[in-house]
Amino acid sequence: MRHLKAGRRLSRTTEHRQAMVRNLITSLLEQERVETTRAKAKEARRLAEAIITLAKRGDLHARRQVLAVIRTKKAHLKLFGELKERYQDRPGGYTRMVPLGVRRGDGAPLSILELVGRPEQLPKGKKKKAAAG
Repeated sequence: MRHLKAGRRLSRTTEHRQAMVRNLITSLLEQERVETTRAKAKEARRLAEAIITLAKRGDLHARRQVLAVIRTKKAHLKLFGELKERYQDRPGGYTRMVPLGVRRGDGAPLSILELVGRPEQLPKGKKKKAAAG
């Protein structure tokens, strides 16, 4: 029985699972939006919320705890700069999961995991045209 054993195993070894979740969180912080399976998104969401809360604290120990998870300097700088300011007054709930449906190949449920309050950006080349008149 798995009583009091929190978290999902995701059919991976411990090392593989931890590396996958760390990479997913790093990508989420850099791009502010990732598309993945629902189970991976739920697992990454738990740690991402904690990482952003640590960044809001902002002291040296919090930075070192974040660096144990985050893989790139770019994500680290963005987290302690732009994202820290964005979420300073927010008490929690920094991420949002949007269901997408199922993957065509294996029927796995997909979701988008994104940061709340991110500025909307139009894809390059699809700018709104002024009304001709």
